[in-house]
Amino acid sequence: SHREVEVLWSGGEPSGCSRFVVAIGRNAAAFLSSFILDSVCWEVVGVVKLWNEWCRTSSTTSVLPTDSFCLFYRLISDPTVLLCQCSCYVAEDQQFQWLEKVFGSMQKEGLQVTILSTCPVADYKTQESTLTLPSPFLKALKTKEFREQVCCPLLEQPNIVRDLPAA
Repeated sequence: SHREVEVLWSGGEPSGCSRFVVAIGRNAAAFLSSFILDSVCWEVVGVVKLWNEWCRTSSTTSVLPTDSFCLFYRLISDPTVLLCQCSCYVAEDQQFQWLEKVFGSMQKEGLQVTILSTCPVADYKTQESTLTLPSPFLKALKTKEFREQVCCPLLEQPNIVRDLPAA
């Protein structure tokens, strides 16, 4: 079907990966562009192509950085570090397929995955007035396997993460 998610790697699938940073949504992708990718030490190594109500990627098979793609970058100085910049919308019925195909070839042993995403302040649940909140602000969620220091306060209940970041 045309709702198929397709992952194309330019130099073969990445097997040994130690860190994988995924920026989901326009704001997170823009953050990655501004603060991390503007140095010359990254190379594009793959793309995700998909088609849905909000995102139509072209049918070309070449790995070209266009806005509608989900792009993968590899750190040239350490090829085990991968970034994914996903600024296109991944529909609910495509999320599992996206995960399966992106993570399918990666070794999971010792792999640290970091997801960056944003949500509107209006969706943030807190007892204080959202008007007094410093904006933007950063919160973290982590799995019990993550043993390192977290760089910001943890996200309080009843706040939840949804869509692709949650998947």
